[in-house]
Amino acid sequence: MKNPIADLNKIFDSRIRLGVMSMLVVNDEIGFNDLKQMLELTDGNLASHLNTLEQAEFIKVHKGFIGRKTSTTYSITATGKQAFKAHLEALEKMINKL
Repeated sequence: MKNPIADLNKIFDSRIRLGVMSMLVVNDEIGFNDLKQMLELTDGNLASHLNTLEQAEFIKVHKGFIGRKTSTTYSITATGKQAFKAHLEALEKMINKL
């Protein structure tokens, strides 16, 4: 019998990263403060998880200015979308075998 969790992506083990990816897959871009508010996280906690996703090339960071204020938004990459879809499909297969 095949290991039922073998096809799950370890990066998505964290519910926070799962939440970030779920939000990005249905939105073109989301700002840092919006993510922080929706997921109810501290700046440092969110930044750490976003960094993990960025290092895996699953998300892209967009930095700019709105007037004099800095603005940081995030979007999902094609690699991220593919990895997240594969993770969800692996979860679905695992659930359907129960």
